[in-house]
Amino acid sequence: MTGMGGTATGAAAMCAGAAALLMSGWHSGARRAQLLLAGGGVTGSGPPVWREVSGGLRRVRGRLRAEWWALAVGVLLAVLGASVLPVVAGAAGVPLLRRLRLAAEARQARERRRDAVIALCGSLAGEVRAGRQPGEALLSAARDSGGLGGAQAAVLAAARFGGDVPGALAAAARQPGAEGLLGLAACWRVAVDQGAGLAAGLDRLEGALRAERDQRADLRAQLAGPRSTAAMLAGLPAVGLALGAALGADPLRVLLHTGAGLGCLCVGGVLEGLGLWWALRIVRRAEAA
Repeated sequence: MTGMGGTATGAAAMCAGAAALLMSGWHSGARRAQLLLAGGGVTGSGPPVWREVSGGLRRVRGRLRAEWWALAVGVLLAVLGASVLPVVAGAAGVPLLRRLRLAAEARQARERRRDAVIALCGSLAGEVRAGRQPGEALLSAARDSGGLGGAQAAVLAAARFGGDVPGALAAAARQPGAEGLLGLAACWRVAVDQGAGLAAGLDRLEGALRAERDQRADLRAQLAGPRSTAAMLAGLPAVGLALGAALGADPLRVLLHTGAGLGCLCVGGVLEGLGLWWALRIVRRAEAA
């Protein structure tokens, strides 16, 4: 027993010494020497293994969309609760969360395009006041603002070769968020057909589009309360599970392995979904109005 104890103590001492040598910089010093001999010049600090691991984690996090975290949470709860039901629920939540993410991205794209249309009107008015012809002014303003979106080539071709610019602008206005181009098409048609001042019409159009944007921003600020309520409803089940686990009640075992718990889980999930749907429906109807 004494010999075995001495052997274990010696092995532990050797392991501790090797760990201390690695932590003291021997490995990083050898790594820096290799990089310098290879012509790297500048070397980073810290063990390269940790840098590679952190870089890999950042790349994985960048590739994973938000909806896949539902599946990850489901796998974690399945491991903790020893049940496959959380994995099934997480997989079912992936398409729903993807739909919400795509809707949010589409809404942001619409807002960016609306801002670009406003910038196009202001830039075009400035170019016209500077003495440029409307077609030439449109070419310059469209390149600077990007307000024409995917229809820029068609509109600029019509402006360059004497085509139907109002018609091309009306077609470009079909893009989500580019509805303001209909007003630009009307201003262009009135200026060309009746000789009215294009710059004055563009100024009024820009002011109207800015006022509409400010109204939408004010509406979003007023709807922040209902959105917060919906977010709180979505997070309440997780808070309840955490409180139950802190009190030692083992809520995952009760919910996933007993008949009463499964019933409560189903009823609670349905009520939770209905509450979220109703809150988001109120928000969407207010935005549409």
